[in-house]
Amino acid sequence: MGNRPPSGTRVVMVTGASRGLGRAIAVGFGRAGDQVVVNYRTDAAEAERTARAVEEAGGAAIPYQADVRDAKNVAAMVAATVDRWGRLDVLVCNAAVTEDSLVLRVSDEAWDTVVATTLTGAFHCLQQAGAVMQARKAGAVILIGSLAGLQGRVGQAPYAAAKAGLIGLMRSVAREWGSSNVRINMILPGWHATALTGFRDDPAPAPFEPVLGRGTTPDAVADFVVALAALPNVSGQVFSLDSRIAPS
Repeated sequence: MGNRPPSGTRVVMVTGASRGLGRAIAVGFGRAGDQVVVNYRTDAAEAERTARAVEEAGGAAIPYQADVRDAKNVAAMVAATVDRWGRLDVLVCNAAVTEDSLVLRVSDEAWDTVVATTLTGAFHCLQQAGAVMQARKAGAVILIGSLAGLQGRVGQAPYAAAKAGLIGLMRSVAREWGSSNVRINMILPGWHATALTGFRDDPAPAPFEPVLGRGTTPDAVADFVVALAALPNVSGQVFSLDSRIAPS
């Protein structure tokens, strides 16, 4: 068994944390003084950069390579986390990919890749982390959703379907785990110019654009995630962090 974290700090796992929003969230937990597992699939150098940023912010971090599409990879990652730090308090399911194309042109391979990473990957993480948290009767899970999962988006059918699936998964798990004091919620972080979005500015046309004319910064999203993970009486909820108004 590895060194247990100091009293008052949390052990946190963030998937897809080598860059973009995942990195910002990992660093946010670092600012809170937490111990962070920086999950990545391929880019070890960027994951190391995230880990260093977490430590510079005041936390502790280890990068861990695991493909969330692979249940055995995820099981090994959770086991290694518990072996090193004795527990797992917070899971943030951020890993996602998109392959944009009109639905009549989407290949089976593209569909499978997007759904396997974004939806099935979260399912694998929930199964493994949930078992640890239920045994302790404590824990918090936050899924990173998308407004595309509520209203759809032209050219993003696989991504929108996967993000919509996360909502049903989250609400079902909230009901299953409530009696074990394990909370699960979702945030809709808004549009960010990251690798996932091709570093583009938000192209949303009316009526989907932010009514304030701007989005929430990654650091502000991270602060919200860190605070949400600490709320003891909130579960099964979806929080939108920008000013878009989904048509009813």
